[in-house]
Amino acid sequence: MLTPFHLAIHVTDLDAARGFYGGILGCAEGRSAPTWVDFDFFGHQLSLHLGEPMANAATGRVGEKLVPMPHFGLVLHLPKWQELAARLQAAGVEFVLEPQVRFQGEPGEQWTMFFRDPSGNPIEVKGVPTLEAVFAS
Repeated sequence: MLTPFHLAIHVTDLDAARGFYGGILGCAEGRSAPTWVDFDFFGHQLSLHLGEPMANAATGRVGEKLVPMPHFGLVLHLPKWQELAARLQAAGVEFVLEPQVRFQGEPGEQWTMFFRDPSGNPIEVKGVPTLEAVFAS
């Protein structure tokens, strides 16, 4: 059984973060204080604290594209991934890497998309038909 992770990152604006993580991504808000807020990030604890977001650069190669490193994200079953991709597109979120399939027909076939939160933190969300596919080689 998988267990939740905890990740704490900086954001520059808690109200914008609430609108993005709570409104667009649909994450339930948890505890908060004037300088931080927790979200249920698809079953994981994401703590957003006021501060300077981590530096990142487009140095990670995904096919022919370069994506921001470091980044964080999650893996969803494909139907949930498709729902989230549609929600992000409807909200007008700008993608670093548009929703697409990678490794089609190969072990590890996955759908992926990259985008940034309002503070510039890069996020990748992968979609897989089964959780076993995450570690296929």
